[in-house]
Amino acid sequence: MRILLIGSGGREHALAWAIAASPLCDELISAPGNPGMATLGRCVPVDLMDNAALVALARDEKIDFVVVGPDNPLANGAVDALNAGGFKVFGPTQAAAQLEASKGFTKDLCAEFDIPTAGYRRFTDAAAAKAYAKTHSVPVVIKADGLALGKGVVIAPTQEDAVAEIDLMFGGAFGDAGKSIVVEEFLTGEEVSFFALADGETALFFGTAQDHKRVGDGDEGPNTGGMGAYSPADIVPPMMVDLVMGKIIRPTLAAMKARGAPFKGVLYAGLILTREGPKLIEYNARFGDPECQVLMPRLKSDIVPILIACADGQLAHVDARWSDETALTVVMATEGYPGAVQKGSVIGGIDAAEAGGALVFQAGTARNAAGALTANGGRVLNVTAMGNSVTQAQARAYAAIGKIDWPQGFSRADIGWRAVRRERNT
Repeated sequence: MRILLIGSGGREHALAWAIAASPLCDELISAPGNPGMATLGRCVPVDLMDNAALVALARDEKIDFVVVGPDNPLANGAVDALNAGGFKVFGPTQAAAQLEASKGFTKDLCAEFDIPTAGYRRFTDAAAAKAYAKTHSVPVVIKADGLALGKGVVIAPTQEDAVAEIDLMFGGAFGDAGKSIVVEEFLTGEEVSFFALADGETALFFGTAQDHKRVGDGDEGPNTGGMGAYSPADIVPPMMVDLVMGKIIRPTLAAMKARGAPFKGVLYAGLILTREGPKLIEYNARFGDPECQVLMPRLKSDIVPILIACADGQLAHVDARWSDETALTVVMATEGYPGAVQKGSVIGGIDAAEAGGALVFQAGTARNAAGALTANGGRVLNVTAMGNSVTQAQARAYAAIGKIDWPQGFSRADIGWRAVRRERNT
């Protein structure tokens, strides 16, 4: 089987690693891919937002199955275009991808179908939003409605801060994503990432993780696309998995079907565990990044038949087997992230890191004219290790980071800290 994987980040490198290991995969083609993905198959340059180019590539390469990784192509209708071209695709249609592409769409869906979430109001007018924020209890959450690379969510500690953030969003800080916003109740509790696969009718639980959004140790500093994660999340016991599937995931599938947009692909629910039970913060319509980098190493089943079952509406006939070990990944980012970064710094030591048993999934990397691996973005490497506990996996991941030679890179020093603290107290 010739498989086309669309994307170029750490998430896609982890997917490529899992797909390439399948006996069903005769050739993996990544578009556009990255230097890490190039070790697993061919990489072909393509504009991810050019649906015609994606269809032409799939046709030229005689592709049997397509996996769409990132959010932007999904929101842009890549799956619709590829399906219309006659290709079998893993991923939601443009209509279904609204679950991620529009936070307001998802909040309205939750309100209509009684899916537990925070109270909210939607706004397309700055003055009305600011007037509402001035009367809202604090802290209050301000969200850009559209896709903003994981950075369009701000927790405002005061009403004055909320007003300032509303001005920033409507002023273009997040481009078109901020033309509409959601002002949302702040919920108290611990956050967790919950994954399910869906084929339009059936949902299959696909693991949990806990990520670390803030750039600094102790969860300080601005939000990022994610600085690290571990899986499974120790705060989600089997009973809670059943509760989330019954109260949030399956009702969402039914709601999307009722809306005429059946969801096929990854339902990634960002949850907060409140005293009243788990509540939905937001949905993503694809694997998380960096959560995918800890899910794939734990997956013992062949991923390709599972993804095909999603596309074919046959998910009820497959299952997923998981390692009991913990996986933990630490993101190495370029100095300055999540702000402006300088590209081109040389990275060494990846072979040494992997020789000790770690996996290094590449994200924002490139090769320079001399063939050396260089940083080509903000989040650059995902250093992943396994262990019998979060504590052990954490120690192994940071030991591997110690072997990477990249003076212009940095990472948090405390990924998994909540779980490590709980392990020490048991």
